[in-house]
Amino acid sequence: MIDSPGKTTMASFLRTFLALLALGLAVPALAQEDKVRAALKKALPEAPIDSVRKTPYGLYEITIGTDVYYTDEKASYVLMGQLVDLNTKTNVTELRQRELMKIDFASLPLDRAIKIVRGNGSRKIAMFADPNCGYCKRFERDLLGVSDITVYVFLYPILSPDSIDKSKKVWCAADPGKAWIDWMVRDMPLPQEGAKCDAAVLEKNVQFGHEKKITGTPTMFFVDGDRIPGAIAIADFEKKLAAAQAAKPAKTASR
Repeated sequence: MIDSPGKTTMASFLRTFLALLALGLAVPALAQEDKVRAALKKALPEAPIDSVRKTPYGLYEITIGTDVYYTDEKASYVLMGQLVDLNTKTNVTELRQRELMKIDFASLPLDRAIKIVRGNGSRKIAMFADPNCGYCKRFERDLLGVSDITVYVFLYPILSPDSIDKSKKVWCAADPGKAWIDWMVRDMPLPQEGAKCDAAVLEKNVQFGHEKKITGTPTMFFVDGDRIPGAIAIADFEKKLAAAQAAKPAKTASR
């Protein structure tokens, strides 16, 4: 059906009016957020503030990396702690931090990871791990019982002085996946490094991890973008893995 010229003109007018009204409502809020940011910058000049936004509960949220703080409209006070919605019993701060910690799985540099496939490999995770990480070893043992999974292991040598040397030996092995599992699960000695192996990926992994605020091992990423720092019970892992796969994730990179 085609509108008449009169109807088209009226519809256009209404759209323009509503857009201007929305803009008019948004501008004061944005202006106040700018004032709060300026006040914070003056009071805390060294703080690397990423964002300031007004919340539905009357406070202004401040984010610095994946940390979340709150302040009033004059930036006179800063709240450092957990904010809980008593009506829904929801930890608002925790939910916001989880959102900030998400990552686009497709953006992960999977060519710098060891690919380990079990079963049909249809379910995918990425894990940043250190060869000296006891929790990583325990979790790798648990993972042996998980079927139809692809695990991208990013060697992330940050825990001990010899973590880099051990990571090189794994990465440069003839079969890095086998070398990793042998070392982490079976306590077998690491192979000698390949003579012509380029282990520059390890430094790149560490740099990438610092950029993404990966501060410990293991740290896991799921295809829905969620991040879980630390080892978790395998039953909880299976639940999260199933939920992530069902969340219609963005297209993932392949290797």
